[in-house]
Amino acid sequence: MQSNKKIHFEISERKILLRVFDVIFVLFFLFLLSKFIGFEYFTISAENFYWTLVLGLYLTIIGEVFEMYNLQIASNQFQVIKSIILTASTTVLIYLLTPILTPTLPNNRLQIIYFYLAVLIALFLWRLFYVKYLASDRFVKKVILICDKEQLEELVLGLENADPHYKIIGYVNSDISNEKMKSEKSFVKNINIENLEEFVKENSISEVVIASQKTDGITINLYNQLIDLLENGYIIREYTQVYESITQRIPVQYVARDFYRYFPFSRSNQNKLYLLVARVFEIIISLIGISVGILILPLIFLGNFLGNKGKLFYTQKRVGKNGKVFKILKFRTMIKNAEKNGAVFSTKNDKRITTFGKFLRKSRLDEFPQFINILKGDMAVIGPRPERPVFVREIADIMPFYETRHVIKPGLTGWAQVNYSYGATIEDSLIKLQYDLYYIKHRSIFIDINIIIKTLSTVVFYRGQ
Repeated sequence: MQSNKKIHFEISERKILLRVFDVIFVLFFLFLLSKFIGFEYFTISAENFYWTLVLGLYLTIIGEVFEMYNLQIASNQFQVIKSIILTASTTVLIYLLTPILTPTLPNNRLQIIYFYLAVLIALFLWRLFYVKYLASDRFVKKVILICDKEQLEELVLGLENADPHYKIIGYVNSDISNEKMKSEKSFVKNINIENLEEFVKENSISEVVIASQKTDGITINLYNQLIDLLENGYIIREYTQVYESITQRIPVQYVARDFYRYFPFSRSNQNKLYLLVARVFEIIISLIGISVGILILPLIFLGNFLGNKGKLFYTQKRVGKNGKVFKILKFRTMIKNAEKNGAVFSTKNDKRITTFGKFLRKSRLDEFPQFINILKGDMAVIGPRPERPVFVREIADIMPFYETRHVIKPGLTGWAQVNYSYGATIEDSLIKLQYDLYYIKHRSIFIDINIIIKTLSTVVFYRGQ
């Protein structure tokens, strides 16, 4: 069996680790306060065990909203401080304001300060330890890639950008038809097939990833070495599986025309109970959204009158489920005659967007009229964003799987929206398609809740598009 392998936490393991120890550290600090400083507001016992459960639940949900479990932020000691302060402050505030589920407010207000400081300091010390030790290079996962030389840089960046602790330190060129490439300077170290096993053992390699789409590149010699590594306990995985698990996207550009071999649809797409619950949820959310929209309508009307100087609403044709075209309703955010020269993608700093329109987009208030579309059944709360017919035709000609997004209803928010910035190009559309297909493949109540929480985070941090 292999030895000399360094510890590595997978992405899901690191997120679980963060959640569990957030709660453990906070409870431990509160326990110390109750033992040594006379802190009486929050005590841990069998009689009031639900106080502990509620605090843990609040902490993890609010931490998700304020990006405590975003690994890029969690690994940066400066960025995570902001999330810690927001999470600790909001958790304590909500905990104090829900006395039905939590302890009665204390007469001594100093107890509240103790409570807040304990939560804040506990989170700060634990996250400082995480950044210094668990997010350090000593937990890097070292990987060897077997692929064609021409694909190397794109494949490496696709994985390493999603997980900075996933490092490809060498590759085996599987393009045997072009021997010249072996002598060229590589993006990462080129490993001779003859030295593969030796390199794996000497460099504490965690796994070998096969990305070659040319079967003749897997020679008998290479195949035998892979079998030996497998028998010695080394992990050998296929690139599309690795890419999907790390990036939470479907790599449609690597699966060619046999896409459906890699894309079993989620059972939730045909689960009548799930669809019924989702529809009831959509109706409730849309009614709440319409009610809130009516309350803020006077302010939107005033802002539109001063900053947009034109119609308040606008409609636009979009493609819905099964390719059916419907009219989407939004608050207008662009100048009059914004597309007099034809339909174009909206860009990040689009000059056609008015000053008030920027505010509406950033705060997501421009989306409120779409609750009417949801109530009518044209859209869902969660799903791929509906695209315009002209762009669907244009993108579908380039991406064979693009119209697969239309097997479910388009959504007000979705997996692509909470994981990727504004799509202003065809390349952006490809990335968003990968996220949309991942959602369709893995659709479930758990991923729906995840999307809702991340959407709240987008609104809180004013990151609307």
